[in-house]
Amino acid sequence: MASSIQQTRRVILASLIGTSLEWYDFFLYTAAAALVFGKLFFPTLDPLNATLLAFTTNAVAFVARPLGGIVFGHFGDRAGRKTVLVVTLLLMGIATFLIGVLPGYASIGVAAPILLATLRFVQGLGLGGEWGGAVIMSMEHGDSRRRGFNASWPQVGVPAGYVLATGMLTVLSFTLSDQAFLSWGWRIPFLLSGVLVLVGLWVRVKISESPLFEEVEQKGAKARMPLIEVLRTHPRALLSAFTARIGVDVAFYTFTAYILVYLTTVLGVHRSVGLNAVLVGSALQLALIPLFGALSDRVGRRPVYLAGVVGAAIWVFVFFPLLNTKSFPMIALAVVVALVTHAAMYGPQAAFIAELFTTRLRYSGASMGYQVAGIFGGALAPIIAIKLFDVYGTTLAVSIYVLAALAVTAVGLAIAPETRDLDLATGSGPLPQTA
Repeated sequence: MASSIQQTRRVILASLIGTSLEWYDFFLYTAAAALVFGKLFFPTLDPLNATLLAFTTNAVAFVARPLGGIVFGHFGDRAGRKTVLVVTLLLMGIATFLIGVLPGYASIGVAAPILLATLRFVQGLGLGGEWGGAVIMSMEHGDSRRRGFNASWPQVGVPAGYVLATGMLTVLSFTLSDQAFLSWGWRIPFLLSGVLVLVGLWVRVKISESPLFEEVEQKGAKARMPLIEVLRTHPRALLSAFTARIGVDVAFYTFTAYILVYLTTVLGVHRSVGLNAVLVGSALQLALIPLFGALSDRVGRRPVYLAGVVGAAIWVFVFFPLLNTKSFPMIALAVVVALVTHAAMYGPQAAFIAELFTTRLRYSGASMGYQVAGIFGGALAPIIAIKLFDVYGTTLAVSIYVLAALAVTAVGLAIAPETRDLDLATGSGPLPQTA
């Protein structure tokens, strides 16, 4: 028993470290798209269109993520979870490092934004395969009654990665002049990723394979074409996973990415104000996400998830008026409460989505449902928000957009079963009773 608990903790730690590094890489790009890439890679355009194109290259990763989910999900269900997780981490690290040495438009012309978009695509492939494996490995090890808590730890990688990325950019913003930051300072966090990935790989190669996958392998029950079988046998689960994620993504990228554009370009606030506010909120999420994951083990996934949806739907109409004060305490309050509502959704989300699929199809099904939603959620959210404000001249349009996306998520929760008590081995409930 002691060795089993120790192994579970080791797997959770490896998943947390790996996802933190993956999201560190991912968020570096998102923040740089808001602050730097428009000026460096699209200098011939006006600031608005340059920022829009920078976020368009950012969206390329969201298009790549479903492809990564399909490819790596297939191998995760066929060859095992562990190997895939090593490959995805390596892929992300290499792409991020190369972005750090990429020349700008002034040096190589139009080739610069093309290469930037290509490397962002590779980042998306890596992250597309990462999420499902990390969540499933954490959930398939350990006590079945703590699946919400265990699966929430890879989710902590999101705020952890954001804290690392934003913290690094904040330090550089304070220590470097605007000219130095734009010229070379922004590259430092990208180059650092190469060192951090080596640490993540060292941790991951030491963990054991998922016991539930090994059981499927021993029985010779592995799916030959996992994705095709998921589409044929789990259409409702895919629809629920997709819709349940849409609003969470739209709200999150509005609260953490669009805020940087709005504060700097509309309100004229220094970039450090938005970065610091999101940094505070993300640091709080480090504790809140596993707390809400554990709560979902007690009261169910859907009640906790839905509470976050309702909270975010209300708060988005308070969020922008607080930003308009241009006061850091009010801006920080806006972001902190927003990210508390996000944590309530994100904590139980991993277990909720993964539990919708049987073991032999779980990597492919969970990855596909989660990553396809990212195209319609996170990829488009900052772009749509920018255009809505440009067209209507009011943040009310942005708030209504977020509200509509959260309504879609509520529908996704309504059409799904409560997954907390499902037996992972059989894909049905209830869990076997324990002494």
